[in-house]
Amino acid sequence: MTRALIIVDVQNDFCEGGSLGVAGGAQVASDISEHLENQPERYDFVVATQDWHIEPGSHFSDEPDYKDSWPAHCVAGTKGARLHPDLDTDPIDAYFRKGAYEAAYSGFEGVLAPEDEVASGERDEDEEAEDADLVTLDDWLRQNEVDEVVVAGLATDYCVRATALDAAQAGYTTSVLLPLTAGINQVRVEETLAEFEDNGIEVLRTA
Repeated sequence: MTRALIIVDVQNDFCEGGSLGVAGGAQVASDISEHLENQPERYDFVVATQDWHIEPGSHFSDEPDYKDSWPAHCVAGTKGARLHPDLDTDPIDAYFRKGAYEAAYSGFEGVLAPEDEVASGERDEDEEAEDADLVTLDDWLRQNEVDEVVVAGLATDYCVRATALDAAQAGYTTSVLLPLTAGINQVRVEETLAEFEDNGIEVLRTA
């Protein structure tokens, strides 16, 4: 099988000190880097997703409910949208940006980012390409004959959840590396783990 690691949204705004910081987010960044350094042979490909919001509508709110609406975060081209500095980007083969004009929790809603922009998080003013030119995460994985994905990152009960469920729905053999994730709400995390089991997603409890 051809296996890819999907690193979900390990960005400054989702780590401590960010506008939507998740407790343990920075540690997840470090732990993913260590995991890849220690087990480089485990994956044929490594990809990362980024929230990349421009005008996401009701996803942003001055009075967020922290369920469907949130404070502004990961605005395209800002420091908050950049990958956390403790995440080693050297092993990453491709980056997928999502949520320009919508919420977009799943990495499978993301499209391939220009290679010369991703590490810095700089925004290309001409980045709105024609739809025909957009390569989705699913497109890219299939082009590279990936049939198994392992999901890690932030947050367990939101974007990791949505990405893993979409991967399974798309037919990939899917697992989630639980030690390399961090969640927002523990009750919702437990519900998410049960949902994974119901959908045939393996939860790996050691990295």
